[in-house]
Amino acid sequence: MFEVSEEASEKIKQFLEGREGLQSIRILMTEGGWKGPYLVMALDAQKENDEVFTERGATFLIEKALFERVKPIIIDYTHSTLGSGYTLKSELMKGMKGVSVGCHEICNSCQDLIEK
Repeated sequence: MFEVSEEASEKIKQFLEGREGLQSIRILMTEGGWKGPYLVMALDAQKENDEVFTERGATFLIEKALFERVKPIIIDYTHSTLGSGYTLKSELMKGMKGVSVGCHEICNSCQDLIEK
């Protein structure tokens, strides 16, 4: 399962609007740091071993092996005292109670939000 909330979709469309070049959003895993691996988003081109999802008018890419490991993936947009940003929830986050990981923008290096 791959799901994108309406608000996340709208924010992604706003980000991509009028932008030239790459229009697909890759979901990838970073090893993180003290809290371990987590998912991030970046603009990228489609590759041969990708699973491709078109949700609410945006194209998302994820390596097939990674998708099998972390599915389901739910992308949302959240507002908190730390700011607003995307959250990516998946099986990877199971057992990490109280941690919400996300990006303030779709970018090559995303920041994480930690809510306790």
